[in-house]
Amino acid sequence: MEYFLEILTKADNIPIVFMVILILFYTGWALQQAWTNDKLIDEGRESDIVKKMRE
Repeated sequence: MEYFLEILTKADNIPIVFMVILILFYTGWALQQAWTNDKLIDEGRESDIVKKMRE
């Protein structure tokens, strides 16, 4: 584990670590929105999707 952390904290790898964190964050956010939209579609409230997007 110490070697892994040593590699991650090298100056060249820090931007890559931040990019991975951002990719995970935005992927999770997109999946959460997709699940919310799917729930609204299953309930027959397709028009509410556009309303939520405008908020």
